[in-house]
Amino acid sequence: MAFKTRITDLLGIEHPIIQGGMQGVGTAELASAVSNAGGLGILTALTQPTPEALRAEIERCAAMTQKPFGVNLTVFPTINSPDYKAYAQAIIDSGVKAVETAGTPAVQEIWAMLKPHGIRILHKCTSVRHAVSAEKRGVDAISIDGFECAGHPGEDDIPGLILIPCAADKVKIPMIASGGFGDGRGFVAALALGAEGINMGTRFCATQEAVIHPNVKQAYVDNDERGTNLIFRSLKNSARVGKSAVSDEVVRRLAEPGSTFADVKDLVAGEKGREMLRTGDMSQGIYWASMVQGLIHDIPTCKELIDRIIADAESILDQRVQGFRR
Repeated sequence: MAFKTRITDLLGIEHPIIQGGMQGVGTAELASAVSNAGGLGILTALTQPTPEALRAEIERCAAMTQKPFGVNLTVFPTINSPDYKAYAQAIIDSGVKAVETAGTPAVQEIWAMLKPHGIRILHKCTSVRHAVSAEKRGVDAISIDGFECAGHPGEDDIPGLILIPCAADKVKIPMIASGGFGDGRGFVAALALGAEGINMGTRFCATQEAVIHPNVKQAYVDNDERGTNLIFRSLKNSARVGKSAVSDEVVRRLAEPGSTFADVKDLVAGEKGREMLRTGDMSQGIYWASMVQGLIHDIPTCKELIDRIIADAESILDQRVQGFRR
C-alpha cells in the first residue's frame, strides 16, 4: 500500500514523512538519508554559521541524494540576529524547492522572497489561529505542532489529539501533524485526525545517520514519555527539552522568585548545546526532545525507520482497523 496524499504530491516524495529542522542536527548526512528513504529531509539553515556555509551544505546534500530535500529557516528575534534574508537568498540561489519556516511575523518577509521562485513553504504553527493566518498569507502547507513536541510548543498547551483535528476543521491547504510522532500508530492516527503526513524531529535524532554523539542518542532511548522538562515557562517562551541534570537545574533556577533568562544563560547557551551534541558530555548543555521518547527503543537507519512506519501503518489498516468492522 502506498500512502499518497496532497503532501506527497506537493513535495514530490514517496512517503508523507518529513524530518523536522533541528538546530545542530539537520545536516546533509541526516537530510539526505531521510530523502533517500522516501521522505523529505530538511537541512537546518541556522545550524550553518553563515549563508555561504549554508550554500555549501546544500551542495553537499545534493551530492548525497537525487531526491527532493528542503531547508528549515526559523525567524526569532535575538540580540545578535542573523541575516535571515541572506540565508533565504542562499536557499533561492541553490535551487531548493521546499522551505520549512517558523517564528515571528517577521517570517513573512522571507515568504515574500521565496514565493516568486516557486518554493513550497511549509509553515510550523502551534495554534489554529496562527495556522489560519498563515494560510491566508499564502503558505503552501501547515505543520501543526502539538504540546507534546520538542522545542517551542507555544503557550496554549493543546495536545495533538485535539489540535490536529481542530486545525483540520479550519485549514483547507495540506496539513502535516507534528509533535510526538515516531511510529506507524501515530502515522495512521495523524491521517485519521485530518493531517496528510507527519513531521518527526526527536525520532530522527535517534537514527544512525544523525550526526550527534551516541550518548545523546542513547538518552532518547533511555528516557520514557515522562523524560522531558518544560523550561522558560515563566518567561512566556516555553520550550520542551530532554530531562537531564542540566535541564532540571534550569527548571529549579527559573522557579526562584524574580528569576530571569540571565539566571540560566550559562546552562542553555547554544554553544554549550552544540558541544554536548559533539562530545556526548551530557553535563554541558540541554538537548531538544519530545514526549515521543517513550516510543523510542532503538537507533535504526532512516530507511529502516521509515520502512517500518509504513509497514506498521499498512498492517494497522489491513488487520486491526478492518478487524473492528463487522
